Amino acid sequence: MRSSFLVVAGILAVSGVPPARAALTAAQFPPATVRDLIAICSPAQNDPMMTAAVNYCHGYVEGAVIVEEAHERQRRARKLFCLPNPPPPSGKELVDFTAWANAEPSRLNQPAVDGMFLYLAQKYPCGRSE
Repeated sequence: MRSSFLVVAGILAVSGVPPARAALTAAQFPPATVRDLIAICSPAQNDPMMTAAVNYCHGYVEGAVIVEEAHERQRRARKLFCLPNPPPPSGKELVDFTAWANAEPSRLNQPAVDGMFLYLAQKYPCGRSE
């Protein structure tokens, strides 16, 4: 389970990500949509909520992945996604997630966790050749 923490931290790390355009608001916590999740995970450096947002992003993503992995083990269900080891370079995954979401604007309005899992399932399907 500890490896999940490390992989997810690498997946949605925020270093090197261009700043968000609008200041964050309390209404974006917890993120209701993919749009909110992207905003929380990539705040502007001068945003007063930047530290809280980055910490929230990491906790939200790590928690969601850990819960999904626990459900998979309990249900003995097919895994939704298989995270890479080692994880992608810091910051790259958020850039890719943002591009994926923006490629089909309706994705931005999906529930945050659904969009995150759909992205991970498409990018990291189980059984892929590495």
